[in-house]
Amino acid sequence: MAALRELQHQTQESWQISTWAHRGCFAGGCATVLISLLKSLLLTAGGARPWPEPMFAALIGYVAADLATGIYHWAIDNYGGAETPVFGSQIEAFQSHHQHPSAITRRQLANNLYIPSAAVTLLFSPINVVSSDPALLGFAGVLAGCIMFSQQFHAWAHTPKGKLPPLVVAVQDAGIIVGRAQHAAHHRPPYNSNYCIVSGVWNRFLDKSKFFMAAEVAVFRVVGARPRSWSEPNSDRKLQEGGTNYHN
Repeated sequence: MAALRELQHQTQESWQISTWAHRGCFAGGCATVLISLLKSLLLTAGGARPWPEPMFAALIGYVAADLATGIYHWAIDNYGGAETPVFGSQIEAFQSHHQHPSAITRRQLANNLYIPSAAVTLLFSPINVVSSDPALLGFAGVLAGCIMFSQQFHAWAHTPKGKLPPLVVAVQDAGIIVGRAQHAAHHRPPYNSNYCIVSGVWNRFLDKSKFFMAAEVAVFRVVGARPRSWSEPNSDRKLQEGGTNYHN
């Protein structure tokens, strides 16, 4: 078994393999999420709030995480480049992902999740320190956990069902996490729909309401930046004002 693991490690490319830095970031993110949830549980058990309140707050966190990943995914997909400060490497990786969508399934866990894990640790640790509200902690814990693991849900949405554990297939089929069929719609040019990658519950509303199209028009009018999706060959956006086509 050890020899098999060593062979698998040797055949993987360096960009797929988890380093100790990746594992450290992932461990920090997991600790942050667990502290939020455990603190919420203990405070609620101690009578700080009735049980339905932190449970409802946790549900809101789950729904909010799906929306947050959609907005972030849209922004990364459409704006900036490899030279963009802080986000450049992720922007470049997401563009590569459109060309090689199955590559994400070959990344090791911590390698895939270290960036959202680091963000979760940075953004949510202060809440753990200062808050004694179990509802806020329940909301923060579930929001943080779903955001952190969204990239793994994303990877599973690119993995054939036959290669997934039965539990993962079950939660995909139940709509608890985003499934392969729904996410596949995002990978058709111009890559301008189905951005949300936790449960995908927001995708239909955001796409039907043309939320992101309206945001793109607003960004274009304010700062003159065109989203990448406007340049895709299959883009059907004819954004006109006074006869002016914003594609040209």
